Amino acid sequence: MSKPKQGLLFAANSRSAAAPRGTKGKPLKRAARVRKSAPPRGGKKREPSPVSAETMAHSQRDISVSEFFAKNRHLLGFDNPSKALLTTIKELVDNSLDATDEARILADVEIRVDQLAEDRFRVTCIDNGPGIVAKNVPLVFGKLLFGSKFHRLKMSRGQQGIGVSAAGMYGLLTTGHPVRVISRISPKKPANLFEIAIDTQKNQPAIKHQDSVEWDRERGTSVEIELEAQYRKGQHSVDNYIRQISLANPHATLRYFPPHRDRDEDVIVYERVTDELPPETAEIKPHPYGVELGVLMQWLRESKSRNLPGFLASEFSRVSSRLAQ
Repeated sequence: MSKPKQGLLFAANSRSAAAPRGTKGKPLKRAARVRKSAPPRGGKKREPSPVSAETMAHSQRDISVSEFFAKNRHLLGFDNPSKALLTTIKELVDNSLDATDEARILADVEIRVDQLAEDRFRVTCIDNGPGIVAKNVPLVFGKLLFGSKFHRLKMSRGQQGIGVSAAGMYGLLTTGHPVRVISRISPKKPANLFEIAIDTQKNQPAIKHQDSVEWDRERGTSVEIELEAQYRKGQHSVDNYIRQISLANPHATLRYFPPHRDRDEDVIVYERVTDELPPETAEIKPHPYGVELGVLMQWLRESKSRNLPGFLASEFSRVSSRLAQ
């Protein structure tokens, strides 16, 4: 039997003797050194002082609707550059078709999309509608929630009065250029030119330029918006939208000038296939089952009826005087 070497035996005994052991014979672990963090400069860290109600009251103020949508423009359809271009054209075309249908005019709409830079476009929409009175042009294109359809109880393309003014606001935010509008209501009157911006803090139009100009159209409206956008082809493209809107409005003629064209003769024309205007939508009163209690109470306060049966018969559909009793 071989004897262990003295050097190895001495080293093992020295390690076992040096390492402290616990109650079960296992060596104890050395405690890690804890570094104390240096105190912050200038003494103790100050905690923020509590804010009083009076201090909070000084920072509270009204928020205009245009200021809200300027910071939340994705709610209006301006999520990304390609969708912004489509939304702008949609709002302009809808306004033109609404104006011509309401005036009982066969629509003739021209849409131009000019690419000024890689991510900048100028959209122009010209129609043969009745035009807009000069005093209302700044409000229509420079103020959100201004329109004539919100209080109507009839179907229409737009109701809130946000769309076209929101498109102009998006163009102003992305390029700094105001909306350029030319409108004429009669061949006997001159056309009015406006360059309109939106004061988002007050939700009021800011007229940058106004003048009377010569125009080759007897009546109608031309709207020009410059914006940052992106032109794409495909199912959700501007080209496909123009084609679909022509199918949905066979009484309208649409002339579309795409951005990637060599000359103005390269125009896509969707001719009208009928000279018959669609029937005008009629207003219909609401049914009692579709009215909430709070709205009903407000209508009762504003009603001119002298009694409840008269109110029910005059303000609701499918409610006769006999049924109201």
